[in-house]
Amino acid sequence: MTYTFDHNLFLWLNFDGGEFFDSLMLAASNPLAWSWLYVIIFYFVWRNAGWKGLAMFVIIAGLALGLSDLIAGIFKHSGPLKHLWASFPARLRPMHTPELQNMIHFITRGGKYGTVSAHAATTIALAVLASVFVKRKWMTVAMVAMTVIICYSRIYLAYHFPFDIVLGLATGLCSVGISLLLVKGALKLWNTRKESH
Repeated sequence: MTYTFDHNLFLWLNFDGGEFFDSLMLAASNPLAWSWLYVIIFYFVWRNAGWKGLAMFVIIAGLALGLSDLIAGIFKHSGPLKHLWASFPARLRPMHTPELQNMIHFITRGGKYGTVSAHAATTIALAVLASVFVKRKWMTVAMVAMTVIICYSRIYLAYHFPFDIVLGLATGLCSVGISLLLVKGALKLWNTRKESH
């Protein structure tokens, strides 16, 4: 299977932006750099939905982020259970792709495989939940901007091809949907049992 279009798109998006842009993209890929935004999200979720709403947000976000990270990890052949899923299709990161050597810009070498972007998966999951819980236009805009910046940083740093990002976004959206259904089902079961007593 060839990835000509994906490789060409990657090469168009990946470039050497110099020391300033390198530092900026490294920071964008670091979850700790976004801690200020997480605090704002928690504050406005609490303000809009109270402590119970915040607790619900944390539970759903925990499920969604955990599931997203797990699925992404399966396709990277890493972690303590890597032997169980070694047969899953994995794709080399751009920095490790032989045919692209000496054609790309990267700063540090990461793991060998990057079929599904965990950054994209977890970021879109958090973005959707924050938008749903806060229900403010500015929050949605901020979440979209955060998602775009983080996803692009993974391409700039040569950790992922564009299609890896797309797979990550799809994974995150599915994880959010599954998590919402699980929590909704659990609450429905809890209320049914409560009413029966």
